[in-house]
Amino acid sequence: MANHLPLVFSVTSGKGGVGKTNLAVNLAYTLAAMGKRVTLLDADLGLANVDVILGQTPEHNLFHLFHEGTTLTDVLFDTPYGFSILPASSGVSEMLALSTGQKLELLEAMDVLEDKIDYLIVDTGAGITDSVLYFNIAAQERMVVMTPEPTSLTDAYALIKVLKLDHGVERFKVLVNMATDTKEAKEVFSRLYQACDHFLDGVSLDLVGFIPHDPGVKQAVRKQEPFCSFSPDGPAAKAVREAAKTLQTWDAAANLDGNIKFFWKKFLFQQ
Repeated sequence: MANHLPLVFSVTSGKGGVGKTNLAVNLAYTLAAMGKRVTLLDADLGLANVDVILGQTPEHNLFHLFHEGTTLTDVLFDTPYGFSILPASSGVSEMLALSTGQKLELLEAMDVLEDKIDYLIVDTGAGITDSVLYFNIAAQERMVVMTPEPTSLTDAYALIKVLKLDHGVERFKVLVNMATDTKEAKEVFSRLYQACDHFLDGVSLDLVGFIPHDPGVKQAVRKQEPFCSFSPDGPAAKAVREAAKTLQTWDAAANLDGNIKFFWKKFLFQQ
């Protein structure tokens, strides 16, 4: 395990309401079911809801790490679904923006996990706020979730644009949610690809896949259970499993862009 390096990827979006957190939860569930060691970080610091989707009530969250001296190990919460979460708080104004010191504190605290997990999934907030940009920069890969709605396309492009022009991030994965079929998903991806190709020189976009409409998804949310557990044979669960297979081909050490990363000490050691 001396050379083990977790793969850290964000699940992010330019627009809220695209199903980002639900997909992050179900990717964590699916990877764990495939035998991987997974931790899901709820990085929507002011409006956290990973624990709500899972129907869990952790005793501690990241607020306690930053403001009450709680250790990361104490914040780490094992779910009944085979993966752990690092929950955040909701409606706490002190968590809306992290100071530079708090950002570094979190990266340092995460080091205790580097030999214990295979994947760290970072569920960011939506938009282009400072914390959203920070967590996307600190991840090795970024999975942008979008839907066929025009506003989702516009906001996904805005997020990619800021990360590219202001922070030099060029590699992005794209997952289209709530698509009618493969054709619609590819058309949505094509529009984003064309916009980036025309206006953002050097940006690389890869389509991870698409998640179709599935009535089981809403039912699972109401039950506060991952839809891949609630309806494992449904079309959405099957699509998530295909996406999980694809992301397992990603190289944890393939993307050096000059920004400080999670597990950066070991990341540099690997080079």
